[in-house]
Amino acid sequence: MQVGSRGTVSSSLANPGLALIVLCVVMVACAAVVYRFAGLGNPLTAPWAAARGALQLVAVSLVLAAALAHLWSSLLVLTVMFGAAVFTAARRARAGRSAMWLAAALAAGVGLVVPMMLVSGVVPLEGVALVPIGGIVLGNAMTATALAAKRGLDAIDHRWGEVEAALSLGLTVRDARMEVVGSAASDALLPGLDQTRTVGLVTLPGAFVGVLLATGSAVQAGAVQILVLVGLLLAQTCAVAVTIELVARGVVHRLGTHTVY
Repeated sequence: MQVGSRGTVSSSLANPGLALIVLCVVMVACAAVVYRFAGLGNPLTAPWAAARGALQLVAVSLVLAAALAHLWSSLLVLTVMFGAAVFTAARRARAGRSAMWLAAALAAGVGLVVPMMLVSGVVPLEGVALVPIGGIVLGNAMTATALAAKRGLDAIDHRWGEVEAALSLGLTVRDARMEVVGSAASDALLPGLDQTRTVGLVTLPGAFVGVLLATGSAVQAGAVQILVLVGLLLAQTCAVAVTIELVARGVVHRLGTHTVY
């Protein structure tokens, strides 16, 4: 395929139509077959996930088409996304109602990175830029937060003897729990670090590909991607740091497992 203009590739890629639908159905069916014969679980897992994702994307596309036209509606969309991220992180951490405190961790990450991007003028205060950038930062901060909380709480459960040993040496409850929480939960930062270290060598992330297809400029695509990656590093680092502190202090905990000293 020859590219006659910058918009040729992006306008011809994944056009909605019968071919796209058939291809997606075939790929989902293949995934279900692999699930069945490899014993990975319920064969309907992949079709259900695909159907749910498709419906959500249709709904989101319709909402965003209207929301991106105004700044206030874009901020409303980000608020709803933040609420969904908090709920998802709390559910993955399996810490009951106490996991709602993870909202503070998400706010620490997103609340620092996005304003910095806006104040610097690198990201314009417009819905068409704010929602995609905010969504990327929020989504990755959510993943890191949920993973840090889960691994931190798992470490306390599995290594409780070490916590008690630290307490017997005179450490405070917070410091004793931090001895096992910190090393385990910090692993939540590894995916983001690996993505940054290998970008361009192993993977071409979505932001890079999206800008490249839209503008045809590899330089602009690279600039946007490094902005996103550095922003994610800061957001995830802040979110994980707050999450570790919340778990170490017992603010985020699992009922019935070492919550009272």
